[in-house]
Amino acid sequence: MRGRLAGAARAALGGGRRLVAVERLAGGSKKGVYRLVMDDATTAIAYLWAASENYWPAAEGDDDLTDPFSPGLGLDLFAAAHARLHALGVRVPELRLLDRDGVHGPTELAIVEDLPGRNLEALLARDPRAAAPVMDRFGEALEAMRSHRAPAYGKVAVVDGGGTSRGTSCEGVVLDRALRDLAGAAARDQRIARARDRLEERLLALAAAVRPRTEYAAVHGELGPDHVLVDQAGHPVVIDIEGAMYFDVEWEHVFLRIRLHDAYRPLAVDGLDEDRLALYTLAQRLALTAGPLRLLDGGFPDRSAMAAIAEYNLTEALALL
Repeated sequence: MRGRLAGAARAALGGGRRLVAVERLAGGSKKGVYRLVMDDATTAIAYLWAASENYWPAAEGDDDLTDPFSPGLGLDLFAAAHARLHALGVRVPELRLLDRDGVHGPTELAIVEDLPGRNLEALLARDPRAAAPVMDRFGEALEAMRSHRAPAYGKVAVVDGGGTSRGTSCEGVVLDRALRDLAGAAARDQRIARARDRLEERLLALAAAVRPRTEYAAVHGELGPDHVLVDQAGHPVVIDIEGAMYFDVEWEHVFLRIRLHDAYRPLAVDGLDEDRLALYTLAQRLALTAGPLRLLDGGFPDRSAMAAIAEYNLTEALALL
């Protein structure tokens, strides 16, 4: 790996520096994330998108970018999301190099600034008082994203490129995905299988209550506190952005509520649609059950943590009945 990345590191960081170490970072399930260490202690982060770096078992439709929820894989999705979020004033890692053309190897590659300190999840757990100003700034970033209006929903790369996404509405896309997640979870866990009919009935009823909408906000899609780093100045920095899309802002806030629990309060906003929140809460509980169970079909290394995520969200999904 070091030999593979040496030329890219020199091109990204310059100054006659030489790559001396490559450290794989934990957490990536769809791409490889590596810290590059140069001979003068300068560091950067490399993202590699390749089949060998993706732990998710392949599924039909994975490469359909018109599906807002298809996997966020590849440099083009990353670059489009980075450009949009940066334009909105949201802090994202600064770009050092983008290699679309295979100049530095056969794998799509980006090199970005390294932010080697803490993430928001760790800061909230260790020192909630120190996290308070970071949460305030995070709320400002979320408001900038919420205030942006797009005339269509879908992945940022698709919509900004003039494309059209599948389906007819956000709630319709969510319902279709939730029914797929329900089927996938039921195939892997008997508790979901026994409750499948009741869960399907509940999903259909919740979706039927949602009123149409024709404007959409910018959302990250999976914006947990582990996807927010904190820079030296105490500013939140959003990472893992390839799945960014234009969608109902309620989708983002449901995910934030699920991941942050009581710490979500500083991020709460008025005017969210309660019917969408109800549908999206059940849909996300099912997604956070089915996804980890599916990931465990492959070779994902941190299996106990993923199994715990599935178990917790399975219990929460059943409680919504």
